[in-house]
Amino acid sequence: MKKYMVLCAGLCAAVAFTGCKSSESAYKKAYEKAKAQETAQQTVEPAQQETNVVTPLVEKPATETQVLDNTDNVQVRQESVSLVNGSGLKAYSVIVGSFSLIANAEGLQQTLRNGGYDAQIVKNEDRNMYRVVAATFDSKADAAASRNEFRTKYPDAWLLFSGR
Repeated sequence: MKKYMVLCAGLCAAVAFTGCKSSESAYKKAYEKAKAQETAQQTVEPAQQETNVVTPLVEKPATETQVLDNTDNVQVRQESVSLVNGSGLKAYSVIVGSFSLIANAEGLQQTLRNGGYDAQIVKNEDRNMYRVVAATFDSKADAAASRNEFRTKYPDAWLLFSGR
């Protein structure tokens, strides 16, 4: 009985392997068909082929071009703010916190004052946000250096230009 089972299994395997063979003629037919399609596409008239459309460049006069003084690559936000609590702002300020509740802003302001900083609170009326100012400067370079120092403790510190 075992001999018959082994013989049948061998016969089935032989039939399976010979039935799956691909013929060379099938590959040749597919190749010839692809070549015929490629040749037909090359003979299409140029008017019928797709053409790429490029948007024309619009030049603006120099009077319409806005030049930004950002050669030092320091990002500065400009917002209209009003002083809520503090001694007054200069042109550039280092913001270390933004809050919708004044109590939270006052808490951070007190923490900074306990650390020896002249912290202030300003309000952006457009966004209804209280900004905590850690330091304020006349020059952008000094403000950027201070911001970099504050980023060790306040990683989201940023510069505000109030234009005063």
